[in-house]
Amino acid sequence: MANVIIRPDWHLPESSITPINEYHNRRAFVKQLGLGAGIAGLSLADTLQAAAAPKLYPAKRNAKYNPKIVLTNKAWATGYNNFYEFTTSKEHVRFLVDKFKTNPWQVEVSGLCDKPFKFDALDMAKKLGLEERVYRFRCVEAWSMIVPWTGYTLSKLLKQAEPKASAKYVKFYTAMKPAEMPGLARLPQYPWPYTEGLRLDEAMHDLTFMATGIYGEPLPKQNGAPLRLVVPWKYGYKSIKSIVKIEFTDRQPKTLWNALAPREYPFESNVDPGVPHPRWSQASERLIGPNPVRIKTIKFNGYPQVAGLYK
Repeated sequence: MANVIIRPDWHLPESSITPINEYHNRRAFVKQLGLGAGIAGLSLADTLQAAAAPKLYPAKRNAKYNPKIVLTNKAWATGYNNFYEFTTSKEHVRFLVDKFKTNPWQVEVSGLCDKPFKFDALDMAKKLGLEERVYRFRCVEAWSMIVPWTGYTLSKLLKQAEPKASAKYVKFYTAMKPAEMPGLARLPQYPWPYTEGLRLDEAMHDLTFMATGIYGEPLPKQNGAPLRLVVPWKYGYKSIKSIVKIEFTDRQPKTLWNALAPREYPFESNVDPGVPHPRWSQASERLIGPNPVRIKTIKFNGYPQVAGLYK
């Protein structure tokens, strides 16, 4: 295991992201950036995939999960992403995803369950049906967004596998495609593939969401297409992207960041303003956008309904 961890480029200014408030659709966004659709992270394949599921997007918003907060600008939410399999620069992920193939996409569900199975991401979305939920998203790096995710509860998926009584945890695996993910070669000392995990009761909580879309459209590749986890009361690195495998286990699974730096990235990783990161405070966060503002961080990221899981 490496002793030196390569971090994101912390000193890149927020101003390096083009602040675009007036873009109301993908065509205008691409045209005014002066970039091709693929460079914007919305390739022809993405467009065709969206056209293949016209009844899925936009999905009806669930009023129960709709905080009275202004959404983060779409251009920022899709242009400021951590995805180390491509690059450690958040601003540049979208420029490197064009070769990443996300359709068709097969996911395996296995481990301690009575009915292991495999599924195609698009087929499962059609089977389970989709809804939109507006969630707070809080990164461990002390920045945050307000995002409208489209998807379904993780519990709907996991129940199909009928987990055994011995299953206590769920482990998730991200795709590992070196030919399509250039960042893998830059970080050979990392224990790839990217893995994350939850306790089974956390995974089954109603807030835990499998996202297939964002802003009323299928997920862009830089946001974790075609299927990612969203756990809104935990730091963002727990919300693993581009999932290819889900495994039930009886032991706390090893996860990439926890293996690299357990003091900085504990397995639980619940948002808590009273527990600082070893290198910075978590008492406040930057709500990103054209005019970023600093706000106080709320315990459990503003989702007190999960407090009972940790008594």
